[in-house]
Amino acid sequence: MSKYLLAIDQGTTSSRAILFSTDGIPQAQAQQEFKQYFPQDGWVEHDPEEIWDSVVQTCKQALKNADATAEDVISIGITNQRETTVIWDRQSGEPIYNAIVWQDRRTAESCRAMKEQGLEKALAEKTGLLLDPYFSATKVAWILDNVPGARTRAERGELAFGTIDCFLLWRLTGGKRHATDASNASRTALFDIHKQRWSSELTKVFDIPSEILPEVLDNCADYGNTDADLLGAAIPIGAMIGDQQGATVGQACFDAGMIKSTYGTGCFMMLNTGQLALKSHNRLLTTVAYRLNGRTTYALEGSIFVAGAAVQWLRDAVGLVEDAKETEAIAGSVKDAGGAYLVPAFTGLGAPYWDPEARGALIGMTRDTGRAQIIRATLESVAYQTRDLLEAMAADGVQSTTLRVDGGMVGNDWLNQFLADQLMTIVERPQIAETTALGAAFLAGLQAGIYKSTDEIATLWKSDKRFSPGEGSKRREANYAGWKKAVERVRM
Repeated sequence: MSKYLLAIDQGTTSSRAILFSTDGIPQAQAQQEFKQYFPQDGWVEHDPEEIWDSVVQTCKQALKNADATAEDVISIGITNQRETTVIWDRQSGEPIYNAIVWQDRRTAESCRAMKEQGLEKALAEKTGLLLDPYFSATKVAWILDNVPGARTRAERGELAFGTIDCFLLWRLTGGKRHATDASNASRTALFDIHKQRWSSELTKVFDIPSEILPEVLDNCADYGNTDADLLGAAIPIGAMIGDQQGATVGQACFDAGMIKSTYGTGCFMMLNTGQLALKSHNRLLTTVAYRLNGRTTYALEGSIFVAGAAVQWLRDAVGLVEDAKETEAIAGSVKDAGGAYLVPAFTGLGAPYWDPEARGALIGMTRDTGRAQIIRATLESVAYQTRDLLEAMAADGVQSTTLRVDGGMVGNDWLNQFLADQLMTIVERPQIAETTALGAAFLAGLQAGIYKSTDEIATLWKSDKRFSPGEGSKRREANYAGWKKAVERVRM
């Protein structure tokens, strides 16, 4: 009898495959990093073929690590880096250009021009988003305008567009399915989140042929089966969901008012607002949390572009640590950052600033500033950016006393405690920190009938540790005031 749920977690810097038991416990996994391409300042690309290869290899390795075969898998759930854009040939399946990553800023000028034309209001009303290079629409338009012959081919129906989930589904099913889910569609700036369909008005605004758009399904749906030759047998694909929405499901934030924050490459805070698509007046995003049985649950989201990527920068670019795990002890070895602030605007600033022209800076250094202070300032920046989001949500009339956190960074107890001190709220870490993949597995199980409801899934969530505001909270206002000044100095 099949006994595993396989989650494909395709992230910004690596791909992972995790086999979960039906009680939500990881049984085996595999992970593979892939190359990041930076052709010009502010440009970020991935090779879709490298992504595809990493997904296939990690799935095979996870099965091998569990001493399992494809027949042991009940269903597959896919979760993915959102907004990252791929266009490929419908006949050959070959991408016509590299994937343009969500972090990419190349379309900042076109976004600015569209804002000046007064187009942002209509976009926000339909999509819940803002005019920013972050989202897929301007990336699609850029590829169509800059790859010779692409626009003509798109209009003839020869090309297909998709976010990474969609591209993987196409490949996994041998080109049989061109579909995405409602959560990923809601991040393209082409999808009307109220009518739950592609907006013909927005496709005209961005000059994108409707022929290239995928079908949009619920997060739990029949997405087809994998090609039997890939993993040894055909496996049903039962769920797809964007990574931050996946973490929301994995954190069992099914009730309106529940909030989670995921700390990976970036940081993404998502507040469940139920069936209400709450409009933010503080430059947060209204988005689809998930859609089940045709019923849409919405969320308010704040997006930070650089969180774990700042620690990766410490390790890879400036060589201050050899391993990210070192930062916990080093940050705790000094009483403060000595007045230093790192504003990690390496690819601009996300919510609530939405400033694509901002660039990173290390501010407030003195002769006494050393390695430990810089490392501590890097971790502190994650908490300050999180507070930016929480305060924006509070200004929109929503407050929470508990923040559920997940992602690669939350194994750092020092960071969690600093978060609690800075936010003046309880920070709760789950037993399964990598909840993005868990959410995809849960949804695949829901589609397969393993779970009867989201209520049943919620009973499987378990807390690992709670962090309450402590002595450090006494200095929170002065620390945060310094952060706000530092941010203003990097904005152009």
